[in-house]
Amino acid sequence: VQLVESGGGSVQSGGSLRLSCAAFGNTYSRYCMGWFRQAPGKEREGVAAIDNDGSTTYSDSVKGRFTISQDNAKNTLYLQMNSLEPEDTAMYYCATDYRYRCLLHPLTPSLYNYWGQGTQVTVSS
Repeated sequence: VQLVESGGGSVQSGGSLRLSCAAFGNTYSRYCMGWFRQAPGKEREGVAAIDNDGSTTYSDSVKGRFTISQDNAKNTLYLQMNSLEPEDTAMYYCATDYRYRCLLHPLTPSLYNYWGQGTQVTVSS
């Protein structure tokens, strides 16, 4: 499967962005899809994930501000980001995996095998 992110950009604090992740190839039988981010000098961290039943998980830092969703007909994953803060500045990646274990820890990057190239989000104060 190939994942292609889009929608990143530069916004001011308090602004909004919507990221998209289009999936190409075998999109069936996947257990999880997630959004992750990595800021310079920091480890990659899980932001939000959605499983094949539509259940969602969010990190505490984005809960209430970000919403993950998917359009199965379009094979596209979304991340609506509202009330953005400078601390949200990072490269954002989408990922997916076909193994059950990602359901146990959906925000753990090491449990995902397929990644997009990333899209940059910059939030200025």
